[in-house]
Amino acid sequence: MVSNIIDKVEQKQLKAKVPQFDIGDTVDVHVKIVEGDKERIQLFNGTVIARRGRGINEMFTVRRIVNNEGVERIFPVHSPSVVDVQVRRSGFTRRSKLYFLRKRTGKAVRLREVWTGKSDKNKSQDK
Repeated sequence: MVSNIIDKVEQKQLKAKVPQFDIGDTVDVHVKIVEGDKERIQLFNGTVIARRGRGINEMFTVRRIVNNEGVERIFPVHSPSVVDVQVRRSGFTRRSKLYFLRKRTGKAVRLREVWTGKSDKNKSQDK
């Protein structure tokens, strides 16, 4: 009974269009930043190393290297401050949590890329 009421309240807070991305993808997260009375959109790009939760509690962690220092941010998927998530590159992984990347530096951080179909050049030759 209580669970049904909570689910109905949470349903109103969920985003209609949830961004599609997986663990290992390199993404650009567009975050709304409020400074005083001004608003702006700031990009945070990096690799998705974890996803957890479900429904309104779903979160994802993005990691990037800035000045040879690892920076991680955790974003709620359904937050109004997360405007958009764009996938720049899809990485192949066999794990659901990529915490092992925290110990790696340089080229060892890269993941193998997943190709999702033919390029535009090959499509035009097939016709």
